[in-house]
Amino acid sequence: MALVLLYRNKDQDKDFHMKRNLTYTLSTVLLLGSLASGCSEQQQEEEQQAFAIPVETSIVTQGQVSSFYATTATLEAPQEAHVVSRIAGLIEALQVEEGDRVTKGQLLAVIDSRRQRYELDKAEAEVQIIEQELNRLKKMNNREFVSADAMAKLEFNLQAAKARRDLAKLQVEESQIRSPIDGVVAKRFVKQGNMAKEFEELFYLVNQDELYGIVNLPEQQLSSLRIGQEAEVISSRQQQVAAKVLRISPVVEATSGTFKVTLSIPNQDASLKAGMFTRVELRYDTHDNVIVVPYNAVINQDDRKALYVIKEGKAQRREVKLGYRQDDKVEITEGISPGEQVVVRGQHNLKDQSLVEVIAPLDLAKAN
Repeated sequence: MALVLLYRNKDQDKDFHMKRNLTYTLSTVLLLGSLASGCSEQQQEEEQQAFAIPVETSIVTQGQVSSFYATTATLEAPQEAHVVSRIAGLIEALQVEEGDRVTKGQLLAVIDSRRQRYELDKAEAEVQIIEQELNRLKKMNNREFVSADAMAKLEFNLQAAKARRDLAKLQVEESQIRSPIDGVVAKRFVKQGNMAKEFEELFYLVNQDELYGIVNLPEQQLSSLRIGQEAEVISSRQQQVAAKVLRISPVVEATSGTFKVTLSIPNQDASLKAGMFTRVELRYDTHDNVIVVPYNAVINQDDRKALYVIKEGKAQRREVKLGYRQDDKVEITEGISPGEQVVVRGQHNLKDQSLVEVIAPLDLAKAN
């Protein structure tokens, strides 16, 4: 009986060791699995951080945006003058050069007028002689010796002599070339010492304190325009100048289907020049206090307008509806709210719920 009991204790001891070894083995496996799982999660998080896409963002604001019709215009000077010589003669002096500002009546050049002065002196002498003869005859006591025809002839000769005198006087005055307008000397066509012919052009003057912008618009735009409507002129140097509609042609050209619009453009600083070719934006309507974002934030996917909004480190794709666009900003009528953060650069690399890292513009340029 004692031997049987001893046999049973050995079996129990064997089972005990087997169970203990199994427990140690399972614990080791669980511990290693836990360590491996922890490492895997950390590695996954690091990988996710490594794949975060760098983007540049902007805060959604409210502002003003207008609807424009963009076209082109040629600038013209409303006041210009082609100054010509009314008499032929040698140019004795030039008083101005190209680029000089002049006032109305200012002396521009002088033409030799000695011949015209001789003619003036001669005409004045003739007038004096005839006037003296008429006065002598009128003072005669006996007028029977003076015929009525002789008196009439003397009166006629006096009027003719006065006309010749006035013409000679005018030619002397015309030897001094004066400016007919306030403006600037745009061109000078002669030099001192040249012979000027009668009606030869000497100077070209323009007044550019105000310019006209000539625009030809399609007839479909006629109903959208009115006198006094605001516009903006943009020069080749990207200079922007406010303008207004001055005149609208009442007719449409049949050949081109366009009508002429004249803009009034202030130009006191003379920054714009007649003959310039400029861009024009005619303002049709303005929306105030509306949601605006940079236009480059908007993307076109599947024929739908969308942008990406940053939420908790991820990019959420939002479909939006656009309103007016003005320059580099656009109105958003539906899809986002003021204060949200939208992606303005790097959005073409994103998908919905992509991990992102918001960085400075300089850093983004380096990352790309």
